[in-house]
Amino acid sequence: MKLTFKRGLTAALATVMAYGLVAPDSAQAQAKWPDKQVRMVVPAPPGSAPDGQIRLISQKLSEMWGQPVVVENVVGAGGIIGADKVAKATPDGYTFLYNTIGPIAVAESLMGPGKLPYSPGKDLVAVSLATKTPNWITVHPSVPVNNIQELIALAKKNPGKLRYGTAGPGTTQHLTGELLNLVEGIQLVGIPYKSSAQMTTDGLGGQIEILIHNTPVLLPHIRAQKLRPLAITSDKRSPAEPQIPTMIESGVKDFEITAWFGFMAPAGTPKPIIDKLSQDVAKVLAMPDVNKRIVDTATEVVGSTPEQYAAFIKSETAKWKDVIIRAKMTAN
Repeated sequence: MKLTFKRGLTAALATVMAYGLVAPDSAQAQAKWPDKQVRMVVPAPPGSAPDGQIRLISQKLSEMWGQPVVVENVVGAGGIIGADKVAKATPDGYTFLYNTIGPIAVAESLMGPGKLPYSPGKDLVAVSLATKTPNWITVHPSVPVNNIQELIALAKKNPGKLRYGTAGPGTTQHLTGELLNLVEGIQLVGIPYKSSAQMTTDGLGGQIEILIHNTPVLLPHIRAQKLRPLAITSDKRSPAEPQIPTMIESGVKDFEITAWFGFMAPAGTPKPIIDKLSQDVAKVLAMPDVNKRIVDTATEVVGSTPEQYAAFIKSETAKWKDVIIRAKMTAN
């Protein structure tokens, strides 16, 4: 299944308009909720792309609701620990997950049925797809390559010698590295890190040759020439750095990987609350100042209904299950 969302400010505005008139039960829920602090769990460290986004969005939601919205970073196991915490939370509309792709659409296929402490499809429900963020593929300046084809050639001459970092199994760094290994027949070695912050530090210091990460995180380091960018993993070039080609333009056929972040709730959360949060998130993403700050980090603003997000998650889960099987990827 392929879903098409309008881009940027138009997408968020379209989502607001799609709701139309609010149903009576939803209006009643809006009058009562929230009446106390709301907690947003993000399964990523401070300074990461999802952390920056949820803090920006939460501030606006707090102003809109007149209630505190607290962001809680729960890291570990590639996002699984944070997702599990929300999956087991009381479904009263006061705890939500700002999810990453790994624990929702990848981890179950990677680890095997029944191995996760929660079921992404049963214990969590979709609220809104907020943003889609590609990765940059970069190298330390000491690595003698200037484009993806040169990197592939170097990897073929040195099998098992070039290293890239991952922030855990099923993260987009892991997916990018292993998919490149699969389609090009090379042997890049993934080095797991407990946090993406340490991975970035080691990439900048040259402890690993290749650094793959979300565009908002690496953009300042690229502009400071501390990293050499080779390609972006989206299907189109980024307006933020339009001189950097896509993987497809670089000769790697059908190579498109995008991290995505959105809101989910514990299963059983009242539907009127889910609908209200989705609608309010769309309003926030449509605010010109919020939209610009996110777009300026080479990130696409979406904003969706719960139903659109659920369908998107289903399609992404099927896509990555196929890649995991073909690449013989494991959680180790």
